[in-house]
Amino acid sequence: MAARPPLVALKDIRLQDGPRPLFEGVDMAIEPRTRAALVGRNGAGKSTLMKLVMGRIEPDAGERSVQSGTRFAWVPQEPEITGETLLDYAASGPAERWTAEAWLATFGLDPAKPAVNLSGGEIRRAALAKAFAEEPDLLLLDEPTNHLDILAIERLEEELLSARFAVLVVSHDRAFLNRVTQSVHWLEGRRVRTLNKGFAAFDDWAGKVMEEEAESLRRLSKAIERETETFYSSITARRSRNEGRAARLQAMRAERAERVRDQTRELTLAVDSGATTGKLVAELKGVAKSFGERTVLKPFTTRVMRGDRLTIVGPNGAGKTTLVKILLGELAPDAGAVRLGANLDPVYLDQSRAGLKSDMTLWDALTPGGGDSIMVRGRSMHVAAYAKDFLFQEAQLRQPISTLSGGERNRLLLARALAKPANMLVLDEPTNDLDMDTLDKLEELLEGYDGTLILVSHDRDFVDRLATSTIALNGRGDIVETPGGWTDFVRQNPGFLSPPQQGERESSNPKAYGGGGGASAPAPPKKPAAKLSYKDARRLEELEGLLASLPDQIAGHDAALADPDLYSRDPAAFDRAMKAAEKARADLAAAEEEWLELEEKKAALAG
Repeated sequence: MAARPPLVALKDIRLQDGPRPLFEGVDMAIEPRTRAALVGRNGAGKSTLMKLVMGRIEPDAGERSVQSGTRFAWVPQEPEITGETLLDYAASGPAERWTAEAWLATFGLDPAKPAVNLSGGEIRRAALAKAFAEEPDLLLLDEPTNHLDILAIERLEEELLSARFAVLVVSHDRAFLNRVTQSVHWLEGRRVRTLNKGFAAFDDWAGKVMEEEAESLRRLSKAIERETETFYSSITARRSRNEGRAARLQAMRAERAERVRDQTRELTLAVDSGATTGKLVAELKGVAKSFGERTVLKPFTTRVMRGDRLTIVGPNGAGKTTLVKILLGELAPDAGAVRLGANLDPVYLDQSRAGLKSDMTLWDALTPGGGDSIMVRGRSMHVAAYAKDFLFQEAQLRQPISTLSGGERNRLLLARALAKPANMLVLDEPTNDLDMDTLDKLEELLEGYDGTLILVSHDRDFVDRLATSTIALNGRGDIVETPGGWTDFVRQNPGFLSPPQQGERESSNPKAYGGGGGASAPAPPKKPAAKLSYKDARRLEELEGLLASLPDQIAGHDAALADPDLYSRDPAAFDRAMKAAEKARADLAAAEEEWLELEEKKAALAG
């Protein structure tokens, strides 16, 4: 069977970006009805290469050929929604209004919704609907899963798998790429290498390519050593200065320098877990929350222990951020009780990037108090040196944040968050816009982190690799908690996140915490619950009193020790306060452990 002619082909493409080429010698072809990934590190030029494929920019050298009549559609990394309604926006291109309306409905959007004050997920889904409605021959997607919840990602996967057009997609979402792609274009070292297999085979293939490159560079270095020794030790060479040999040596050195310069710099990530928390980080008992007539959380009970890696998943708007704020003590529930552990020192990385203003510079963002240094995990470090750890060039420090790419902004947020000691990390969609090398580094960091991690993410692969337990919210108030990651949750709770069918009551999932509705078989009669012994019950009451009073005692001792003149004025009082604070902290930790043991015993007896 003859190969199909490509829709678009790039041949020996070169594009200059400052003193060095961004691309050089790029060859790439996209055939009809193929689904290809374009991968590479942040800043390698993936978005620019997509614009070259579409013909939006011209190369400095090389040839771009395109089949006559080929239609393109593009969903950029940060779409701009225009028009009065979503239907006006989706039909503003070549799409028919009825087609645009149908695709908006497919992606769960009301066509009549005003095109203002949209969430990130709504903006992304509207842009996807517009692109699909235009019925292109080649659809180009730049980070299409950003801000989409898992249900919307799965809907996008289904539509791409059944599409009759070709797709070129830039994404960091491994699970998404594993499912939809048939080939991979790897942009690395200003060139493109192509793997004619899906993304699932990419890591092994890329590893072999890098090993071959390293071996080739090693052989080149050895050849330069031999040539240099020969050149300078040869009597003939010294007398005649053989121009041919000198030129060859110079060319070899220039090639090595260029290849070393193209090697990817390593991202440096580290985190200080700070002071150790108590064994209990947070406990929710029967916590519920509503906003107006809408129930966000039905009564829910859970415990978060020191060292847990908890993931929270669910549709956009289901209440994930609300649950996080309740866990942090920033938002009071309508019902139930929240107990927070001792010595909590959380750092919260917010997906909205609210702390970054477009007109501030990278320098301003890293040094909000001014100056040229930043406290990094307890030691002073020059801002340029710290920025370099996160792959920022010194020239970028005085540029406004508006000039940074999405991946660079997320790296900047990580730089700010990881500078502070934190025994609890709360990361809300940390994977958005990051390249896979950065994701791998972040994953390694979090795997070795000995604090407590709360992760809100729609990246299924990332969740599977990190989570020790998963809390899922379905948007109707129901919550279910499952040990393990996303795959474990789906296997144990099929259909939990599916929207209710026509006429179905709000919740019929028997596993949902607090989930009522839906007829079910009557439960068998329960045996009378066993109880704690009188002695254990009394001790539990005493421990609850200690857990309430000890934090106040610790705060009082700390306040006394904060007096800068106490030691010089009364060394004995300083010593007593220091010892009392240490004892109170030790008593609190011991009380927490004993309280947890008795609570677990009480739960086990109750069956």
